[in-house]
Amino acid sequence: MVPKVHAGMEVENMAKNSEDCGGKSAVKGAKMRYFVEKLKRFPKIVWKTMWKVGKEDPRRVIHALKVGLSLTLVSLLYLMEPLFDGIGSNAIWAVMTVVVVLEFTAGATLCKGLNRGLGTLIAGSLAFFVEYIATETGRVFRAVFIGTAVFLIGGLSTYLRFFPYIKKNFDYGVVIFMLTFNLITVSSYRVDNVLKIAHERFYTIAIGCGICLLMSLLVFPNWSGEDLHNNTVFKLECIAKSIEVCVNEYFNDAVLVEETDDDDDKSAEEDLIYKGFKAVLDSKSIDETMALHASWEPRHSRHCYRYPWQHYVKLGGVLRQFGYTVVALHGCLQTEIQTPKSVRVLFKDPCVRVSKEVSKALIELATSIKNRRHCSPEILSDHLHEALQDLNTAIKSQPRLFLGSDKGGSATNNMLALAAAHAASAGKRTLRGSDQQHKHHFLSNNSHLSSVKTDSSALMEWKTKGGDQNNRSQHKMLRPQLSKIAITSLEFSEALPFAAFASLLVETVAKLDIVIEEVEELGRLACFAEYKDDIEESSVTLNVNVVQNQLPSHGAD
Repeated sequence: MVPKVHAGMEVENMAKNSEDCGGKSAVKGAKMRYFVEKLKRFPKIVWKTMWKVGKEDPRRVIHALKVGLSLTLVSLLYLMEPLFDGIGSNAIWAVMTVVVVLEFTAGATLCKGLNRGLGTLIAGSLAFFVEYIATETGRVFRAVFIGTAVFLIGGLSTYLRFFPYIKKNFDYGVVIFMLTFNLITVSSYRVDNVLKIAHERFYTIAIGCGICLLMSLLVFPNWSGEDLHNNTVFKLECIAKSIEVCVNEYFNDAVLVEETDDDDDKSAEEDLIYKGFKAVLDSKSIDETMALHASWEPRHSRHCYRYPWQHYVKLGGVLRQFGYTVVALHGCLQTEIQTPKSVRVLFKDPCVRVSKEVSKALIELATSIKNRRHCSPEILSDHLHEALQDLNTAIKSQPRLFLGSDKGGSATNNMLALAAAHAASAGKRTLRGSDQQHKHHFLSNNSHLSSVKTDSSALMEWKTKGGDQNNRSQHKMLRPQLSKIAITSLEFSEALPFAAFASLLVETVAKLDIVIEEVEELGRLACFAEYKDDIEESSVTLNVNVVQNQLPSHGAD
């Protein structure tokens, strides 16, 4: 009998093992099929990404072709025998120079190229001077002298990198200086023809830098100054759209009685808002880098004077301060306590008008910078002041919302006090009982506490009655309700969120004056065209055309 039992157990174990093996093989097969499908989609994903990157900025494609052409040209130093015989194996330094120096914009290429060339030249000259002194002494003293020179030059150069002006403009040049000086000086102790190696290395670096500069300045150049200029225009346009979308979303949500199902439109609005935030708030390092590279660029336009690139950075800082207010304005859309829809509708028209006028002024500033002309003298039109006056009048017309009233709300307060007392008694019953059903009944009966005004005396009564409990879990459940009751007990709690929203909206108007002042200062320093000149030129052209049309033709005479 026992062997039969063991035989049955062995059969069951074999069946389980076969099932386990079959399940594992099925999982492996599914993973393999998923991997194969993902591998098939990989070329399509890569092509879509390449197309998207090139479509966003076609200059990226041109820059890639320029880098490929530059590497091909510099590789001729190796591929062509006459060039290789003249330069030798040090031609690899030209390839390295092209890879390191050739940047997207002409300013960045000039900055790195001139830093590399200047650092190499100074390091080579100093290394020859050290070598000349060292050769006049004995071998032991020569080693000590070279070591001491390397220590002093390396320490001094590294310390110079901490200077703000050096770190900002010549940090890469100092690094190349230290590298070249150490390579030449240390190599000279063991290599006899170090002078020839230094000459070849300098020639190859000069060839590489020359090719990079020619490609950057002459073949479809990308200017850092133009990028900084256009980026400033883009930030003004983005922040203008963000303000208008924030206000529209705030009051459109107030008009809707039911929640909308069109999530695509809402996500599109969120994308516009966050796009404006990102363009403005994350621009500090980008603006400073582009302004630095633009200062290295030659005067490539009709403006032959020094352009105030650093003032673009200052304007970017003012726009970031403006953007912080817009971020806070957008935060009012996501607060836990919201002003009721019926209250928000009362102030919709003046707030929307204020936002439109602020957005209109920012767009005008962006257009003036884009066209390099002074902004209109009437940029702050009377419509903005009228909208502010209308908003002020609308707020003054509803004093009970912001100041509260004891006369008109006595019956309501009594009714709310009864509701709060009922809530307190329900809470007391719940705290004494241990049944889960009572807890659920308590929470369902008090779910409306966050949407009504409660009396402060009833609140204190509830807290004193419920404060003798030792059950920590029940106290944690009551804590959010207590917080909501404490907030909603304020008579003006419904108007507080809108008061914050309106205050931030008015703050954008106040900060708009600072933005306008900085744009006007930029126009003065950059010698933008006068706004009236455009109008006068167009009117003069129109008058000349009218006069020419009115003159009689004397060709027949």
